[in-house]
Amino acid sequence: MPPEPVNDPASPSSSDPRLLALRQWLTTIPAPLLRIDSLRPASADASFRRYFRVDADDGATYIAMDAPPPQEDVQPFMHVAEVLGKTGVSVPEVLASDTAQGFLLLSDLGSTTYLHQLNHDTAHKLYLDAIDALVLMQVQSQPGVLPEYDRALLLRELMLFPDWYVSRHIGATFTDQQSDALQKVFDVLLANNLAQPQVYVHRDFHSRNLMVLPKGNPGILDFQDAVYGPITYDLVSLLRDAYIQWDEEQVLDWAVRYWEKARRAGLPVSHDVDAFYRDFEFMGLQRHLKVLGIFARLYHRDGKAAYLDDMPLVMEYTRRTAGRYRELAPLIRLLDALENKPSLDGYTF
Repeated sequence: MPPEPVNDPASPSSSDPRLLALRQWLTTIPAPLLRIDSLRPASADASFRRYFRVDADDGATYIAMDAPPPQEDVQPFMHVAEVLGKTGVSVPEVLASDTAQGFLLLSDLGSTTYLHQLNHDTAHKLYLDAIDALVLMQVQSQPGVLPEYDRALLLRELMLFPDWYVSRHIGATFTDQQSDALQKVFDVLLANNLAQPQVYVHRDFHSRNLMVLPKGNPGILDFQDAVYGPITYDLVSLLRDAYIQWDEEQVLDWAVRYWEKARRAGLPVSHDVDAFYRDFEFMGLQRHLKVLGIFARLYHRDGKAAYLDDMPLVMEYTRRTAGRYRELAPLIRLLDALENKPSLDGYTF
């Protein structure tokens, strides 16, 4: 369904006080000399942030970020940009800032996302580039630089599933027995997640946040929520992407290639590839449950219906993973109950 026609949100005639303030702030930047009339939307965001592209007299384009306080804070973005930039991965450079107003001027990593470029001819090279960048970032991780991805945060994310997907989206209510069963699954996942080696974690390292660059591929965006946490998290984000699917054999191949590269780089992944892949799967299930809750919240709270189209794939990931491990079997029974399906028996592990 095509979007309804609207006035250009970057037009100076728009009744948008944030945009007017952003345009005024851009005129105060001495260099690069920006052509304010060229300001135009660059991309949307699942948050309150907006991005605009603007031309400059030097022939380059730049990105202006509008992150309205108090809903958004640009300082974590600036901090993580500095941290990740020092690792050698490609992230936008912060060229100017007004933290009080929530405005940033950034270098432009282009407009070609991995999602737009990925196909069966390009995928292998692009994913290997992303895996190389991930290893480069992880191998330089240090504790105390980024917030910890601790049990409280991991559990808070998991609770988005019962609170938003089950209760709000499905309109269902768990019995006390079912709630206890779900909590036991959560405990199993959290025990695994917290036992994994800790590294820098982007938290949304996927095809919509990775840009195809002429060199230094990929460009990495949307990293402001980065933390110090489980080593398999970003690999799951990359390979079990909510927006594009690859067959299981291909995912396993890329996961093993990451494992080999990580070991050669000295990262503390398990020496047993089967144990590593189990960590990958358990971390993935934590993320899939969280994402189901987030997509439901984006629809019901924020009116962003497009994410509903991505729910079936995330649920497919959820069921496939939970169906492979005996200790996760209660989750399958809960999902069957939600969908009025008969319980299934037989688990791979």
